[in-house]
Amino acid sequence: MLIAGEASGDLHASTLITSLRKLDPEAEFRFLGGDLMSKAARCNPEIHYDQMNVMGFSEVLRSLPRIMRNLKEAKRIVKEFRPDVLILVDYPSFNLKVAKYAHKLGVKVDYFISPKVWAWKEWRVKQIKKYVDNLFSILPFEVDFYKKRGYDVTYVGNPSVQEIDYALGHLPPRKHFVERQGFSEPDKPIIALLPGSRKSEIRNNLPLMLTAARQFPDFQYAVAAAPAVPEKFYREIAQDPGIQLVFGATPTLLKYSQAAIVTSGTATLETALIGTPQVVVYRGNGKRLTYKIMEKLLKVKYVSLPNLIVNNSVVPELLLHLCTPYHIMRELSPLLQNSPKREWQLSGYKNMRRRLGNSVASDYIAEIIADDLGIQQPAVEPEPENKPKPKPRKRKPKPRDKKPEENGND
Repeated sequence: MLIAGEASGDLHASTLITSLRKLDPEAEFRFLGGDLMSKAARCNPEIHYDQMNVMGFSEVLRSLPRIMRNLKEAKRIVKEFRPDVLILVDYPSFNLKVAKYAHKLGVKVDYFISPKVWAWKEWRVKQIKKYVDNLFSILPFEVDFYKKRGYDVTYVGNPSVQEIDYALGHLPPRKHFVERQGFSEPDKPIIALLPGSRKSEIRNNLPLMLTAARQFPDFQYAVAAAPAVPEKFYREIAQDPGIQLVFGATPTLLKYSQAAIVTSGTATLETALIGTPQVVVYRGNGKRLTYKIMEKLLKVKYVSLPNLIVNNSVVPELLLHLCTPYHIMRELSPLLQNSPKREWQLSGYKNMRRRLGNSVASDYIAEIIADDLGIQQPAVEPEPENKPKPKPRKRKPKPRDKKPEENGND
């Protein structure tokens, strides 16, 4: 059984389901998630993530009755299905409650993509140690963080590495891309705008991005649109009926853009892996007071993944009241041309990529889960009769590829 509460979790969980099927073609799945998981598991979700995905205190408060219904249903399925393993994907507020319930029932609990307890809510480490059997990390610096708190976790590689490598290997030519997307000026250089996947993020960040991008008349701008968000919503927020929207081709848009303005989140990592210089922003609903409170709550110097992974200021971060069109424009300007700031980012990206390593996260996790459950993995070739019986594999085997660095700090 798997639980993913948002689009990125649906993507990562779907690749894990595919890897598990390779090792156990008869495996039966039930899950809370999305369309990609449905395709991999060959069945529909018990609850679609679009009924689960909420963010921000006010939005959570309004959605509380629905959240409680979803939680009750998830617990019912765990009790009824009694899975061999419950695999939780990020989404900590919901998933840790299910973990506690499953643990009481004696169901094995594995966690894929650690909650960001190193940033805030460190008290969740106690819950994880108590209710989670295996935690699979996708950020190398998390290994040292948990080790200092008496809990061993396994860095399995970052799934975005393989996803972006695959996307970059299947790019259409730039000419075909701009023609297919209907760019009005095909030869004009592009600024990519990534305002997030949630409506609240788009509402807060897209207008600021547009105001900043319009200050560069030698460039055109395009919005990487989230598949689940209607086109009409973007046009209403932008107040620009002719705005260029790109659905389902974000890696291609980023690759053919001179630079990008990106809302803080997984997209900052993907942008760095593609190699496009970026300004990281996050407006949110708060202003200066919220920023001061956040400074006290956060346990880390940075919030964007590229900076966290290399433990250095590779990309500029404009948060809350610092996120204004003027500040975005000032940080973006040197990235649109050959400059020391642009070269600094590109150099930092290479360092980040090296630290992430080359392990295929879904395959690595599937092997660990199969070993733990005693699933006989398919043999590559028949074993000779007189060959000695191999020793049992360790609980946490080394990846088949080069082992990634476990500590992202200098």
